[in-house]
Amino acid sequence: MPLLHYKNVLRKNLHGKLTFACYINTSLHMRMLFSSKIWAAVIALGIVLAACNSTRSITGKTFGEPITAKGAITYDDLLEKLDGQDSLAVKVRGAVEGVCQAKGCWMNIVSAKDPSKESMFVKFKDYGFFMPKDIAGREVIMEGYAYREVTPVDELKHYAEDEGKSQAEIDAITQPKVELKFMASGVMLVDQAKQ
Repeated sequence: MPLLHYKNVLRKNLHGKLTFACYINTSLHMRMLFSSKIWAAVIALGIVLAACNSTRSITGKTFGEPITAKGAITYDDLLEKLDGQDSLAVKVRGAVEGVCQAKGCWMNIVSAKDPSKESMFVKFKDYGFFMPKDIAGREVIMEGYAYREVTPVDELKHYAEDEGKSQAEIDAITQPKVELKFMASGVMLVDQAKQ
């Protein structure tokens, strides 16, 4: 005797309407009734879940060269990949910590998971585009080149002025600093609903 027997029938439901039903008989002589409406609901749910598990479409406003989110790694992954390397061409996704308040000509990026990790100073290729000054806390995707560089004291003081720091904070800068930097050729400011 086969383990499963299928029998398709038409039957009337409680409201007197004809519906398709599939009876499944097992070797244990259990009988289950599956209405076509239930099957349709199960199939529809499967389609919806499959769509939800696919890569969601990330959209946003782009600055500089047009980019998409495809292939972007997280800021945390970038920090791991840079370990032991001088530089890396990459597309990276991170959180904006701050933006130049004079023009929007640079920004600082931090890990969305752990903001206490090292930040990254981002400039824009050929001084060719600027970012909005009010995007602190927003997520961006950037394509370009990550590298480490020594920033001289006069440049650090200039950036502190751009950021709106007090004169006492600016005067406290007395040593050059080795920083993680990024030269972005394109940036996507991710739509807030997609973050």
